[in-house]
Amino acid sequence: MPKETVAIAADHAGFELKAVLKQELAAMGYEVLDLGTDGPDSVDYPDFADALAEAVESGQVGRGVLVCGSGIGIAMAANRHKGVRAAPCRDVTAARLSRQHNDANVLALGARLVGVEVAKECLRTFFSTAFEGGRHQRRVDKMG
Repeated sequence: MPKETVAIAADHAGFELKAVLKQELAAMGYEVLDLGTDGPDSVDYPDFADALAEAVESGQVGRGVLVCGSGIGIAMAANRHKGVRAAPCRDVTAARLSRQHNDANVLALGARLVGVEVAKECLRTFFSTAFEGGRHQRRVDKMG
């Protein structure tokens, strides 16, 4: 069975955390599609959110990870795309609930708001938690 491919992207504020999370995803057994950015030079987060969201929309990947300074702007930009449910998370509980109740398919993290270890815990939780369906399915359907 081929490995699942997960897309990852960040702006300049998130590129260092992105590198750590990319390694963590690989250690978890995922193929990683890195959509940039790769340095500290200022870039516009919507460009990277759009690239990742287009990979989700097209079916190239089923899930993704976005990182910017707060995780908020990049999630807002990604959520403009049909079928993308990006959840900005600051802790493991938010990461778990975003999957269980909202069937989030993109984890958004704020490099200036969460430390590396919390980000890694959020990542592991997000990718190991299943959507509960049931009463939550009709709510998710209303977002689509």
